Amino acid sequence: MAAIYTYWISTALLCLLYLASAYMYVTKGDRVRQVVGELGYPSYLVPFMIVVKTLGPAAILLRFSMALSDLAYAGIFYHLLLAGLAYVGVRKPGGALPAAVGLALLAASFVTQNAAREVPSPYAQAATF
Repeated sequence: MAAIYTYWISTALLCLLYLASAYMYVTKGDRVRQVVGELGYPSYLVPFMIVVKTLGPAAILLRFSMALSDLAYAGIFYHLLLAGLAYVGVRKPGGALPAAVGLALLAASFVTQNAAREVPSPYAQAATF
């Protein structure tokens, strides 16, 4: 029972983090482009990231395809890892805090997903061993 609560709480918070970030990308586009540029990335990635930050949580929550859900977990993992490392790379480690929180939520969600979902992920079971 605790695994089910852990899954839904961590998944909801992770999705909220991503959707809030996508909302910020839309409403504060100029500031986001500036920060993305300071991190060394081109600003044309911002519209792409809005789409990704919306579709990733949708794929995890809706889970109409197990493969797509697992791919969304992998994409979010790499995004959070690279975002955190980008902030550390420009010597602004405080900016990496949301990525670290997101990685913790992602790990909790991924490891406990088989307890809460009817169709189990073959990869989540392998990750717990």
